[in-house]
Order: sequence, then structure tokens, then C-alpha cells
Amino acid sequence: MRLKLGVAIVALTVAGCTSQPAQETTAPPVKNQVTVADRAYTPADITVSVGETVTWVFDDAGMAHDVVADDRSFRSPLAKEGSFSHTFTEPGTFTYHCTPHPDMIGSVVVVA
Repeated sequence: MRLKLGVAIVALTVAGCTSQPAQETTAPPVKNQVTVADRAYTPADITVSVGETVTWVFDDAGMAHDVVADDRSFRSPLAKEGSFSHTFTEPGTFTYHCTPHPDMIGSVVVVA
């Protein structure tokens, strides 16, 4: 009888210890921020209004990247960490690339 009672208590205790699976929480994207990681700009294309600032955050495990406008209107230093920001004062589409990794491309569409 004691054995059955002990088994019943253990079973109830274990049953009471189950928990709901943890919900994954993803941080919402930061407005006008582009992450430079995994040899890519994310998001690759972004739309902002005239007068807004875009910030690129370098986070690619120590790999150096830059952000260079194809029309040369902005250029970041080569960086392994930190960030670079540029304020867009004219409407238009501004394409850019990474000098050491020319397959890394992106664009900023600036609307009035």
C-alpha cells in the first residue's frame, strides 16, 4: 500500500511540474535600422521619408564591412562593430554596396 501511495504522489508531482513550452519572443525591428551580419544587409531594401536617418549596425562576428553609396553620396568607414548613420535630405533611390564584398548590396528609397 505504501508503495502504491508513493508512486501516486510521484506521478502527481511530475504531472504538476510540466510547463507550457516557452514562447519565442523576437524583438521588433528598430525603425530605420539595417543590420550588417552574415555577409548581408538586413533588410536589404528600406524606405524612409526625407529628413529621416538610417543606421547600419555592424555585427558580423568580427568581419569588416562598409556601406558605400553607388552615387558616392555617403560612405562609412570599414568596421567590424559599431554603427554608421546617414540622414537622407533628398528623395530618390540610393543603392549601396560593401567594398570588400561587392555581392552585398542594398537600397534606401527616400520618399517626400
